[in-house]
Amino acid sequence: MAPKKTQQKKKLPAAPLGTSAPSKVKKHPLFEKKARNFRIGGDIQPKRDLTRFTRWPLYVRLQRQKRILLQRLKVPPTIAQFQHTLDKSQFTELVRLLKKYQPETGAEKKLRLRQTAEGQAAGKAAKSGAVPVIKYGLNHVTSLVENKKAKLVVIAHDVDPVELVCWLPALCRKKDVPYCIVKGKSRLGKLVHQKTASCLALTQVGKDDVKDLNQMAENFKAQFNDNKEVQRRMGGGQVGVKSQHIRKRRQAALDLELAKKTGLLG
Repeated sequence: MAPKKTQQKKKLPAAPLGTSAPSKVKKHPLFEKKARNFRIGGDIQPKRDLTRFTRWPLYVRLQRQKRILLQRLKVPPTIAQFQHTLDKSQFTELVRLLKKYQPETGAEKKLRLRQTAEGQAAGKAAKSGAVPVIKYGLNHVTSLVENKKAKLVVIAHDVDPVELVCWLPALCRKKDVPYCIVKGKSRLGKLVHQKTASCLALTQVGKDDVKDLNQMAENFKAQFNDNKEVQRRMGGGQVGVKSQHIRKRRQAALDLELAKKTGLLG
């Protein structure tokens, strides 16, 4: 028998855009890329976001836990009303008025007393009459509201503990004294040269500012004193992201089951 001829493999044509195998290029050892070694004494570790693993101070953790609790738990209207504050434009107008009646600093008082003493020594009559200034201090403001001497009361929203001022809006409504709630006890403190201030009050202003004070008092009365919705609205009750997804999936399953029962879904 004649031996079978070996079948030669058919050579396929090269692709039109085919490229030949890349030729190895010899690189200089100084410029070769080496794998990094992050072990002890090795390369510098890359920058990572370690916020999740940071051990925060206790006061920071308490602040965050309190904030989450106030969002999750149902908050009674007496406390929830402190989240209803003035907006930026209203607060700017209020501060512009209050800055005109800031109490004098220790240095200014010292200078005034010295000038008064020098004037008395020279035989000049001393000026009489109280200058209108901002009143501060919780007990002082409370007595002014009870005696209906306060024309406008400003309360900070972040007083801690909130039990110190949670009754003050109700007292202002009872005595028919306009009040407003603003963000930041530290911002109120700056107006009276203190670190913080829980509340401020204006008893009188100059003739030039009477119109502005009356306008603000009227606006704040409608926004806070007569606003029944804010006084009755509960706060908090917000669920977390995971709970929102669970509720959404549960509702979708209920809707699907209802659609099957009613025959809307084939």
